[in-house]
Amino acid sequence: MQIAHRHHNSHHVWHYILEKLGLFIKSNVVLVIAFSLAIATSIVIPPDLEYLNYFDFKTLTCLFCTLAVVCALKNVKFFTVLATKIVKLFKNTRGAILALVYVTFIGSMLIANDMALLTFLPLGYIVLSSTGQKRLMAFTFIMQNIAANLGGMLTPFGNPQNLYLYSAFNIPTGEFMLTMLIPFLASVTLITICCLFIKKQPLVLNEETVVLPKKRVCIYLVLFALSIVIVFRVIPYWIGLIVIPLALLFLDRSALKKVDYALLFTFVCFFIFAGNMARIEIIKDFFSSLLSKNPLIVSALSCQIISNVPSAILLSKFTTEWQALLIGVNIGGCGTLISSLASLITFKEYVKHNPGKTLKYIGVFSAFNFAFLIVLIGISLLIV
Repeated sequence: MQIAHRHHNSHHVWHYILEKLGLFIKSNVVLVIAFSLAIATSIVIPPDLEYLNYFDFKTLTCLFCTLAVVCALKNVKFFTVLATKIVKLFKNTRGAILALVYVTFIGSMLIANDMALLTFLPLGYIVLSSTGQKRLMAFTFIMQNIAANLGGMLTPFGNPQNLYLYSAFNIPTGEFMLTMLIPFLASVTLITICCLFIKKQPLVLNEETVVLPKKRVCIYLVLFALSIVIVFRVIPYWIGLIVIPLALLFLDRSALKKVDYALLFTFVCFFIFAGNMARIEIIKDFFSSLLSKNPLIVSALSCQIISNVPSAILLSKFTTEWQALLIGVNIGGCGTLISSLASLITFKEYVKHNPGKTLKYIGVFSAFNFAFLIVLIGISLLIV
C-alpha cells in the first residue's frame, strides 16, 4: 500500500515537472533554441579561455539597464498615461490607429522593439475593444509590429541587434544614424500609407484615471537618460550596472524581478553559438564567401530563418561591411513570424484575444511583411 502510494506521488511529481517544463519551452522557444545551439556547438568547440572573448558585456549591460528602467516606468503606468493622452487627441479610427502605430514606432526607438510592443499592444487592444472596433485588431497589431521592428532601426538602442553591431564594430553615432536614415524614412512613409486606407469612424474612449507619482517618474526618467548616455559611450557601462540596480532596489524591487532575463540569457547563448561557429573552418569559409557576394540580401534572408538578433551576432564574425549588415538585419525583421522576436510577441498577444483566427492572422501578417521586406530591400540596394 505504502509503495503504491509512493509510486502515485512520484508519478504526480513527474507530471507536474513535465507540465512546467512544457510551459517554459512554449513561452521561451527562442531561448530553448539558442541554448540547444550553444550546447551543440560547445561539443564541437569545447569551452576554453577563448570563450571569454565571445561575450559583448557592454551590450548585455545596456540591455539590462534599459529593460529594468522601462519595467519601473511601466509599473507606474507611465506609458499607459502617455499613450492614452495621444489617442485622446484623435477622435476617429484612422487617427487612433495612426497614433497607436506611431507611438509604437517612437517607443521602439527609445525603449527597444520588444518592450514597445509589450507596452503598446495591450493599449491597442483596450482602445479597439472598448470602442467596438475589434475587427481592426489584426491590421492594427500587424502595423504596430512592423512599426516596432522598423522604428527601432534609426537609433543604436532601438533594437537589440543594433546595440550589438554598434558596439561590435565601434560605429560612430552619426554614421550609424546616417546609414539607417533612408530605410527609416521609407518605412515611415510605407506604414503611414497603409494606415491611411482605414476609414474614419468616430471613437469614444472609456479611460481609467491614473495619477502618476511625479517624484518617482522624474527619477526613472533620469535613470533612463543614464542608460541612453551609456549606450552613446559618454560614460563607462559599469557605472550603469551599479547605479541603476541600486536605485531600483530601493524604489521598485519588482521592476528588477520583471526584467526579461530570458532575453538576456538568449543573448548569452547566441554569443556562444556565434563564437563557436566562427571557429569552425568550413562554416567560416561558407559564410565569408556568401557575404562577399551581397551582405545586405544574405543578412536580410538569414533573419527569415534564424531571426534578426542571432543573424547580426553570427554574420558579424564573417564580414567587415557593417553598413550592409546593419541595414539587412533591420529590414530583415519583416517577413516570417520568426524573423524577429517582436513578431512572435505580437502573434502571442493577438491569439490570446482572438483564439480562432490564427490562420487568417498569419495570412494577413505574411502579405504585409513580405511586401515591406521586398520594397525595403529594393530601396536599400540603391544606397549601399
